[in-house]
Amino acid sequence: MPIRSVVFDIGGVLERVDDVEAVLGAAWRERLGVSPEKFRAALAAIDPDNLSETGHMSEAEWTARCAASLRLSPAQTDEFRADVWNWYCGELDEELMAFAASLRPHVRTAIVSNSADGARREELARYAFDEVFDPIIYSHEVGLAKPDPAIFELVCARLDVAPAETIFVDDVPGHCEAARQLGMHAIRHRSTPQSITAITALLAS
Repeated sequence: MPIRSVVFDIGGVLERVDDVEAVLGAAWRERLGVSPEKFRAALAAIDPDNLSETGHMSEAEWTARCAASLRLSPAQTDEFRADVWNWYCGELDEELMAFAASLRPHVRTAIVSNSADGARREELARYAFDEVFDPIIYSHEVGLAKPDPAIFELVCARLDVAPAETIFVDDVPGHCEAARQLGMHAIRHRSTPQSITAITALLAS
């Protein structure tokens, strides 16, 4: 069955994203006067059940929880929120983005991303994903998150393709395995050249 679509993850694939501690930790720990352990614990307490991923915590609520957990002033809260979005959006993998754009119109390209309220606004403003990918499925908007098979079924339905006609690219092994179990061609992203080679080989087979 020929490949008709390629579906990409965002964080760790289309975007290079460093560890949150590496990006935010040193500056904010010093600013707040807290130890690494207390800073990590405060971050973990903001959304311990990952409610944001399925749309059960709004950006406003998440921001308020940040302020309470880290004991931020109103000005610090705004600055911390901006820093978190800068970390979250990382750095665009321009090579992979250009490759994805080159696949059209021969195959359809889409995104499935575990996300939080505000991600569409922030990522599309920075990287214009909507010019290359359609549909873009954010977990918080549809109430489903990887590795739930239902989110893979949803993207196939929106693309009007069978799982066997779809390549899925993600950096998380469990997400790849869930897609593979559904019948998709799953590629674990380790490097851009490796993923491009793997996608190209599948498209040629």
